[in-house]
Amino acid sequence: MYLLLFGLWLVLNGRVTAEICALGAVISAAVFGFLCRFMDYSLKKEFLVFRLIPLFIQYFWVMVKEIVKANVCVLKIILSPEDWPEPALVYFDTELKTGLAKVMLADSITLTPGTITVLLEGNRYCVHCLDRELAEGMESSVFVELLGKMEEVIEAGMESGGRVNDGN
Repeated sequence: MYLLLFGLWLVLNGRVTAEICALGAVISAAVFGFLCRFMDYSLKKEFLVFRLIPLFIQYFWVMVKEIVKANVCVLKIILSPEDWPEPALVYFDTELKTGLAKVMLADSITLTPGTITVLLEGNRYCVHCLDRELAEGMESSVFVELLGKMEEVIEAGMESGGRVNDGN
C-alpha cells in the first residue's frame, strides 16, 4: 500500500525530483500510518491480498470465458425460431461463508447473459434464467469453487494473526 501511495504521489506530481520524492516518501508514510492506526489496516492484510491476486486473476478469466459461453447460448436461443426458451426461477444454496464471496457470486451470475440473481438471503440464491439449460450446475459452478478457495486463503490468513473484516 505504501508503494501504491508513493506511486500515486509521483503520478499526480507529474515530474520526479529529489524534493518531490522525499516529500512523497514522508506523506505516503504518514497516510500509510493513518491507515494502519485508524482504518484497521495492517501489513498482514496486505500480504493476504498478495496471496489472493492469482485467484482474482483466475476468477477474472473464468468470468470472461463464462460470459462468452453464455452469450453464445443466448444467441442460439434468439436465432433459433423452432426452440422456445423455457424461463425458470432456480433456487440453490452454497457453502460460502463471507458476505463478500456471496455478493461476488451473485454479481457473477448477473453478469453472465441469460441469468439474473433475483434474491440472496443467507446462503440461498434465487436466480432467473432465460432458459432452464442455463441453470444447470449453478450451485457447483467454477465460480463457487474459486470463491471457496479464496475464502480458504482468507481463513488461513486470519488464523495466522491477520484479522479480516468482510462486512459481516
